Amino acid sequence: MKGGPGWHPLLPRSFFARTLLLVLLTLLFSKILTLVYLMSNEDLLVDRQYSHGTAMMVHAYWASGPEARSDLERLTGMRLVHHSLVPPGEVHWPYSGVFTRQLRDELGDRTQIRVQTQEQPAIWVHQPSYDDYWLKVPLYAHPLRGQRLGLVMTWLALIVMLSTATAWMFVRQLNRPLKTLERAAQRIGQGHSVRLLDTSGPAEIAEVYRAFNQMAQDVEQANSDRALLLAGVSHDLRTPLTRMRLSTELMADVEPELTEGMIRDIEDMDAILDQFMAYIRDGSAEPIEPCDLNELISEVVAPLNMTEQRVALYLQPLPELALRRLSVKRMLTNLVENALNHGVEGVEVTSHLERSSIQPCVVVSVLDRGPGVDQSKGQDLFTPFIRGDRARSTKGTGLGLAIVKRIADGHGISVQLLNRTGGGTEARLSFPVPSH
Repeated sequence: MKGGPGWHPLLPRSFFARTLLLVLLTLLFSKILTLVYLMSNEDLLVDRQYSHGTAMMVHAYWASGPEARSDLERLTGMRLVHHSLVPPGEVHWPYSGVFTRQLRDELGDRTQIRVQTQEQPAIWVHQPSYDDYWLKVPLYAHPLRGQRLGLVMTWLALIVMLSTATAWMFVRQLNRPLKTLERAAQRIGQGHSVRLLDTSGPAEIAEVYRAFNQMAQDVEQANSDRALLLAGVSHDLRTPLTRMRLSTELMADVEPELTEGMIRDIEDMDAILDQFMAYIRDGSAEPIEPCDLNELISEVVAPLNMTEQRVALYLQPLPELALRRLSVKRMLTNLVENALNHGVEGVEVTSHLERSSIQPCVVVSVLDRGPGVDQSKGQDLFTPFIRGDRARSTKGTGLGLAIVKRIADGHGISVQLLNRTGGGTEARLSFPVPSH
């Protein structure tokens, strides 16, 4: 399993240094945007100067005589207008506020100001001494525009977008190696081998990957050693067991009862060796093929019902599933035999398609009317050599359910042991149905 593409060689190796670099780049770009905004709004200073000049012109207009006023009106376009002809004021943040505050500071608090930027831009000034008239001061070649609010909002949006993009990059870079590690750990937990993770990323992640790779190699080596040991022991015991059985059968005429008991013991030992070998062979090398699950169930149960009806089948139509045929049959066989050994009577196998809003699944249940299971043991019952009935003298190695769990994990199948209402156990298998 590959750990994703490596980082650029020019970037620092430390994850801390890379995080710091991202933060610095964010600050740098935000400052550049701020500088662009301030440079594009330098006309705020012009507004203050323009409003100050307007106040001086208003003072000069009222301080001059009729002839001088006529000259000012001709040169500047200033003139007195009756209040009925004065248009309503317009608000253009923050520019109209600059004019209003500046003029009131210089002309008095009782001064009324109206700003118009449409059609004929002008500032309208009224004081109590003007009676019903307003003084119109035209705005010539002035940068006052109502669109400036849009520029401010654009600037804020750019800052938010940049911060969000940077945070996304940081979280993605932090989460990607962790997700890779999670998937690899899940595969090891399911008994699969994993490819070594890529250690060319950040220094901290690389160290974690190296430790994980070493752990994965140790686990795989331990599994190989265990499989080799079990296979060797099982193979080496076959020959002496065969000789013992032959020798015992030759003694059948001398001690028939003793011979019969010894043969049963030898058969039990042979069955135990078969379970060891079945546990070693997890079926991962077996090809996956479309299978009719109901057909596999029938093939498993048919030999058990040859002489009498020991297992009842209640099967509903099911879709085909991609499975390892022999492995699934071994899993079903273990569950059915376990139910027959501990369930006394009333063993049933059911199947149905369970539709869910998340993912549909095929549910196969092996039911019995035995003593049930201790729910406090939970998943311990699927651990090798752990038996749920160790207080009784039943035979077995404790590998049956461990084999079931191992095969189920290899197929992504959920397996549960549940107590039935009225007594007994339900071994429930949930096969995921892929969506088409």
